Amino acid sequence: MKEPDLLMNMYHRLWEERLDQLDFILDHIKKSTVMSSITKKETKYTQDLPNKKMFVEREFNASQDKVWSAWTQSDLLEKWFAPKPWKARTKSMDFREGGFWLYCMEGPEGEQTWGRSDYKTINPKSSFTVIDSFCDENGNVNNDLPAMHWKTDFMKTGNGTKVVVEITFNSEEDIRTITEMGFKEGFEAAHQNLDELLEED
Repeated sequence: MKEPDLLMNMYHRLWEERLDQLDFILDHIKKSTVMSSITKKETKYTQDLPNKKMFVEREFNASQDKVWSAWTQSDLLEKWFAPKPWKARTKSMDFREGGFWLYCMEGPEGEQTWGRSDYKTINPKSSFTVIDSFCDENGNVNNDLPAMHWKTDFMKTGNGTKVVVEITFNSEEDIRTITEMGFKEGFEAAHQNLDELLEED
């Protein structure tokens, strides 16, 4: 075989190998994109203004036990509850009926916003209810800002756990105030933090 023919055959095999590699890479990208669209979760919000309620629904790719722990243990709550670059800091936590979680959201410049969650009912691994209020660092409630009654349910699904939060307000104006304060955006960002935390184990 003449040298030009040898070169042509060599180039032909080389390009076949490269095209095979390209097919493999494109197939991998396609599968990754499909999996990403399947596993990506979004926080859903609905409002019932006449009844002064907001509903929040989110699915997580983890067991009910793991998701429950992430919502009820202070060391885990601190890792996800605040939207980045803010951090959640616990001053005290007593997770029992009649107990409360006293915490702050701490910003990158050291600014702090304090809150407390008073636990009213607890059905282990299934649901709990709290009164969530703004307060000072000693837990004294700030009545100038809206308080919220949270009922949080945990339900096992085929691929993980669904969390449904029913938030009841004292007035429609309180719903608007919380929304204008960025509640939806902040809670969505916190849920993304929780996704990352649940993927660690």
